[in-house]
Amino acid sequence: MSTHHDACRRTLTLPVMGLGALILLVSLIGFLGAWKNITILLWAYLVILFLILVAIMVFTVLAFIITNNGSGHAVAGLRYKEYHLHDYSPWFLKQLNNTKNWRRLKSCLVKTEDCNKLPKKYKTLKEYKLAELTPIEAGCCRPPSECGYPTVNASYYDLSYHPVSDNKDCKLYKNAHDVKCYDCDSCKAGVAQYMKIEWRVVAIFNVILFVILSAVYFVGCCARRNAEGSRSSKVRGR
Repeated sequence: MSTHHDACRRTLTLPVMGLGALILLVSLIGFLGAWKNITILLWAYLVILFLILVAIMVFTVLAFIITNNGSGHAVAGLRYKEYHLHDYSPWFLKQLNNTKNWRRLKSCLVKTEDCNKLPKKYKTLKEYKLAELTPIEAGCCRPPSECGYPTVNASYYDLSYHPVSDNKDCKLYKNAHDVKCYDCDSCKAGVAQYMKIEWRVVAIFNVILFVILSAVYFVGCCARRNAEGSRSSKVRGR
């Protein structure tokens, strides 16, 4: 995630890094408790680690539920898919239809200039039509195919034609680099698809992390028993 060149696509990087830092800190507490046989530190370690495991499990389940809906729709003659906002979970719809949230995301998308880079990537109309656009490029940089606007090049459509669809996105699309289809539902759907993919990656990572931390938790329980047993032996020895 951190390899992305813009802040728009690094939404989950800091939370994941924060979780890693927390686990490291808790692990140091557990290590110190096991090394010095300090029972209270081991108890603190196990309680905090248990809460982390519960939080990871809850987040992972919610992530799989939220990302369960939504998929692209194939369009004849195109190698990429188009996305419809109503296909996604209510949580995504609430976040993306929030005016404040979308204003921030829209500003971020404009700054990335993904749409302006398309003519450089696809110099001919044939190359553009055979391109495999990302969900954001497909949703934010062009009007939906159902509008029927003739394609001039990768960043320009002939809007003199009357749209053949009553989809409101057809009227919202403009060729201006700072307008494009950034206010379209198709753009929000493209962002939702991108978020879905990223959340799925984090959810799978969390499943692996949960298994590893569960094993570590079991070792920590054994260390606590050993520490209590060692302390009891010392007391009896006295």
